[in-house]
Amino acid sequence: MFKKLQLFKKEQQNSSESLSFRKLEVKKHSIPEHIAIIMDGNGRWAQKRALPRIMGHNEGMKVVRQMTKSANELGVKVLTLYAFSTENWKRPKTEVEFLMKLPEEFLGTFLPELIEENVQVRVMGNKNELPTHTLNAVNKAIRDTKNNTGLILNFALNYGSRNEMVKALQAIVQDSKMGLIDESNLTEEVVSSYLMSRELPDPDLLIRTSGELRLSNFMLWQLAYTEFWFTDVLWPDFKEEHLIQAIEEFQNRGRRFGGV
Repeated sequence: MFKKLQLFKKEQQNSSESLSFRKLEVKKHSIPEHIAIIMDGNGRWAQKRALPRIMGHNEGMKVVRQMTKSANELGVKVLTLYAFSTENWKRPKTEVEFLMKLPEEFLGTFLPELIEENVQVRVMGNKNELPTHTLNAVNKAIRDTKNNTGLILNFALNYGSRNEMVKALQAIVQDSKMGLIDESNLTEEVVSSYLMSRELPDPDLLIRTSGELRLSNFMLWQLAYTEFWFTDVLWPDFKEEHLIQAIEEFQNRGRRFGGV
């Protein structure tokens, strides 16, 4: 038994040393400036363990904390997390209510740590449709971290890309009627300036967990030239080694942006 314990500890140490080496190696090369993640699989993680779905969401919140720390350490500038879509309101009422409490719990618990880590919190989505307690927690985090200069932790909360583009088009039409935009000068850059992500660079790398191979109405305009990385790993099981693996693969791809 003692020998097995020693062997287990040695394997853990070797794994930790290997991961540390890989982190050093990826930092020698181009780190994605903006990583976006569709955090999928919380419910299935819980169901596989005969637990309520909300337990999967609770476990997934812990992964958000770890991935924020890891991305910040690696030098990622922006981490956008798809936390709640405009379609998620269709879920059972008890699950939606729990999901609306998660930002309050996460930010209430980890806000001091985020401030210490120099992380700036942002939120994109239809914030005014959020419950008051959720909105208050979000606004406090944004306010308390606005002067931080490290990683931008951007939550897509009550966000849907088609809705975002419709609102952008409405604003463009309105500004055109007021003479603020000339139709002949309407460019991709102008359209981008009307999106909720207008102050952020487009994602370089998109990660989706749980084996699903779709975008689910997430940043459809912004992902035009983004590299995609899919994994069967459920979000609560997603670890730093998986983030490293995704970045390693990103670094081995040739990004031509339509060129040769």
